[in-house]
Amino acid sequence: MTRVVVIGSGVIGLCTAFSLHQRGAEVVIVEKETGAHGASIVNAGWVTPALSDPVPSAGLVKTSLKWMMHGDSPLYIRPLSAPRMLPWLTSFWRHCNEKDFIVGMQATAELNRTTMALYDALKQTGVEFEEHRDGLLFAYKNATTMEHDLRSLEPLNAYGYPTPASLDGNAVRAFEPSLGASVTAGYWLEQERSVRPDSLTTGLRNWLEQQGVEFQTTSAVTGFSATEESVQRVITSTGAVVCDAAVICAGAWSGQLAAMAGAKLPVQGGKGYCLDYSPPPVAVGRPIYLHEARVAVTPFDGAVRLAGTMEFSGINDIQRPKRVAAISRTASTMLRDWPDGPGAATRTGSGLRPITPDGIPVLGFLPGYRNLAVATGHAMLGVTLGPATGDAIAETVLSGRAPDVLEPFSPVRFG
Repeated sequence: MTRVVVIGSGVIGLCTAFSLHQRGAEVVIVEKETGAHGASIVNAGWVTPALSDPVPSAGLVKTSLKWMMHGDSPLYIRPLSAPRMLPWLTSFWRHCNEKDFIVGMQATAELNRTTMALYDALKQTGVEFEEHRDGLLFAYKNATTMEHDLRSLEPLNAYGYPTPASLDGNAVRAFEPSLGASVTAGYWLEQERSVRPDSLTTGLRNWLEQQGVEFQTTSAVTGFSATEESVQRVITSTGAVVCDAAVICAGAWSGQLAAMAGAKLPVQGGKGYCLDYSPPPVAVGRPIYLHEARVAVTPFDGAVRLAGTMEFSGINDIQRPKRVAAISRTASTMLRDWPDGPGAATRTGSGLRPITPDGIPVLGFLPGYRNLAVATGHAMLGVTLGPATGDAIAETVLSGRAPDVLEPFSPVRFG
């Protein structure tokens, strides 16, 4: 039996462990924290294959330059962090063009083809988690912006995602009464789903533990023991773990771990924030994307979560009150009777989304290795792509060859 060490117990690591176990591998999960944390549990919980577009896009350079110096904008780059991040930012901005955007979107959409079926398989196998099938509603203050975005969805028709009909202000507010008068247009992606993120990670961990998967928590990876192209041991703060293969699924920290193996992996942490309201101050019927401010609204059982913003300030867990307040302020201007100010929230949180310069995941064997793989860089699609990533990486590790769908995501592209 092949013994595989999975480094990281976030949603990507847990989905990878699930798929490896399903294929007959012996799995050991190594995690520096006590369990899933950060971006894996504080995200919006959307399962949205129709949103397969990468973060860098045509026009984002101009927009980001306008936003980047404002602490409450949707995209913020902390000035003190910018010089250290300059090579990464330069590469990121170079990918903000139509050609790279389309290539990245098509590759991600192809990987997403199996997403819904794999989520159904998790349920059928006995993984328990909170799931909702209410679609995703986009809400806009500006109808012209909405029409532009609708046209950008057309390339996804080839992947089974029809372009939805546009709704005017009266129609979108009638469809979702929680929306306020400032909303003038919208559209509904009816096939999309949502999950409560912490219930997904808890459900996966419980299932894996029941199957005998070993978890070594509060155990930080400090290096790898390898000969030629093969890793034999993962060295941790609590000892060495013998393995036949290993997969780095450490989110924004994956670049640091890859460097321990001598590989270059340009991954930055894009910090996102969430505010939870339990019970919710206003009934919300379905997930909503408040587009202009890039704020997600997700109803859970007995709660509503606001989530959003992208902050580049290095690898840290600092929560900036101005950014939390900006999310709350957006909700108060676009949702009917929503209280202004984060004080009404019962909980706030933040997490680092792992982001590559070209905005798409990095999946496959690290250069120079035939048994050390990586799965990270999912940006805001970690929950969406978790099962598909796990399935493809498990096939890669156990067969020794990456499936064709992973070719655009190969770590080799970074040298």
